[in-house]
Amino acid sequence: MVEALTAEEWRAVALSLRVSFWATVVSLPLGVFVAFALARWRFWGRGVLNGLVHLPLILPPVVTGYLLLVTFGRKGFLGEPLDQWFGIVFAFRWTGAALAAGVMAFPLMVRAIWLAIEAVDPKLEEAAGTLGAPRIWVFATVTLPLILPGILTGAILAFAKAMGEFGATITFVSNIPGQTQTLPSAIYTWLQVPGGEAQAFRLVLISIAVAMTALALAEWVSRAVARRIAGR
Repeated sequence: MVEALTAEEWRAVALSLRVSFWATVVSLPLGVFVAFALARWRFWGRGVLNGLVHLPLILPPVVTGYLLLVTFGRKGFLGEPLDQWFGIVFAFRWTGAALAAGVMAFPLMVRAIWLAIEAVDPKLEEAAGTLGAPRIWVFATVTLPLILPGILTGAILAFAKAMGEFGATITFVSNIPGQTQTLPSAIYTWLQVPGGEAQAFRLVLISIAVAMTALALAEWVSRAVARRIAGR
C-alpha cells in the first residue's frame, strides 16, 4: 500500500510544478518565433540556429548544466552582469531550475510547432498578404489559429519534459531541499538513503502519472482544437 506523501515530498512536487510551469510559459513565445523562422524563412545561419535548438537533445544533460553554470552562474559572462546590474540570479535558485528545464524542453516545443507550421499551406498566407494585410496581421489571423494545436501540444510536451528534467538541473542549481530539489532530484536523493525505496517509489508513481496525463492531454487538446478549426 502506498502511503501519503510527506511535507518534504510535497514540496518537491510543488516545486517541480512551479518550475515546469514557468519554464514552459516563458519559453513559449520564443519557441513560436524560432519555429516560424525555421519553417518559413531562409537566412544565413539557419543551419546553425537549427543545430543550437536541438543541441540539448544530443548533449549529455550534465554538459548542458555545466554550460548554463559557466554562462549564468554568478561569475558567468551573462550571470555576473545580470546579478550586478539587475539583481537577477539563476545559479542555485529555483529560477535556475526553470531555466535549465526550459532549455532541455525547448527542442520538443520547437519541433511540435515547426511541424504544425509546415503543415499550413503558404498560399493561404500569401492570399491574405495580397489583400494588403501586414505580415503580423496575417500571422495572427491566418497562421496562428491553424497552428494552435501544434502550439498547445508543444507546450504540454515541454511541460512534461521539464517535470522530468534532472541532469542539467542538478548540475546547475544543485539539490537543495525546499529550494531547488525537484521531483527527479528527490527521487535520486531517496535512492541514496538506506530504506528510502518506498519514498522514491511514491514519487516515481507521481512522475509516471504526470507524464501519462500530459501525453493524453496533448493528444486530446490537439484533436479538439483541430476539430474546432475544421468546423466539426
